[in-house]
Amino acid sequence: MRMWCVDPEIMCRNHLLGEHFETHMFLSHINSGKGFRGYVTGNKLEVLSLVNRHDELVEEMKRRGYNHKSPIDEPDLRLVRNDQEEYIDGCIDTKKSLKELLGRCDKCRERYNKKHQGLV
Repeated sequence: MRMWCVDPEIMCRNHLLGEHFETHMFLSHINSGKGFRGYVTGNKLEVLSLVNRHDELVEEMKRRGYNHKSPIDEPDLRLVRNDQEEYIDGCIDTKKSLKELLGRCDKCRERYNKKHQGLV
């Protein structure tokens, strides 16, 4: 599971829909009281950005004509374990995330290059 936190417009279909699904998984994980420190320290989760990121992904999904039928609510931070509290405001290194995504996915890299050449 991970949040890429890159411009959704450059993401291929698989990564866009995958991150959307994973926002729901993260919310369920947090609301069940499970730990998430490893996701934050692993540059994969921004707890406080979860809902906004979901909404950004949905906006791009709708722009592409995809149906969206899974709204999301704020995580219930009252369920966060005491040993996880210091990780609530962790931030993803977006430059590192973008570099990893573009190195991993030819389709995302192609979309990125097209956008930065003014072709998208």
